[in-house]
Amino acid sequence: MKTWWPLLAAFIFAPSAFAEDAPSAATAPYLMPGAPTFEQSISQFREKFNEDNPALALNEFRAIDSGADTARLTRAATKINDNLYASTALERGTLKIKSMQITWLTVRGPEQKASRAKAQEYMAAVIREFSPGLSKAQSLQKLQKLLNNGKNKLWYAETEGAIRYVVADDGEKGLTFAVEPIKLTLSEAPEGDNK
Repeated sequence: MKTWWPLLAAFIFAPSAFAEDAPSAATAPYLMPGAPTFEQSISQFREKFNEDNPALALNEFRAIDSGADTARLTRAATKINDNLYASTALERGTLKIKSMQITWLTVRGPEQKASRAKAQEYMAAVIREFSPGLSKAQSLQKLQKLLNNGKNKLWYAETEGAIRYVVADDGEKGLTFAVEPIKLTLSEAPEGDNK
């Protein structure tokens, strides 16, 4: 097992980190039976991401044996550099994305500012892949708002349309940003319209 995996796993696959809208605080929404997926498989996402962001390439994702939830999910990750990783939870069989995550492990010293800026470039690029109407500037602005709202919180979630953005800020250890699909429900018909 890679030496980076245990620390990374604490961010990207901790079930309680993204517990909003879950029946219990121990279950992340994307782990629930019937949780939605994006229409893209991980290979389709990676191909489009690399085409749209040639300076921010993602390497091939590798399946990870997480031990838990393997009947419903496939977990995969890719190393971007020593302090930056992309990971995903995939629907078993189709490999469609249930959660796409970018995790930055804090760097100490003079490289910290550049390292964090690179992580934020990747996070904003992920936003654009799922909200293609946003410009680079708009996606960076949206990311900054989300990171500010989630600063020093175990987790923070914000929903926009059919997308949930999640920030898990562990201060000195690092930061994970995730994008997940949600199910939209139709509002109930007004009384008397049930013919």
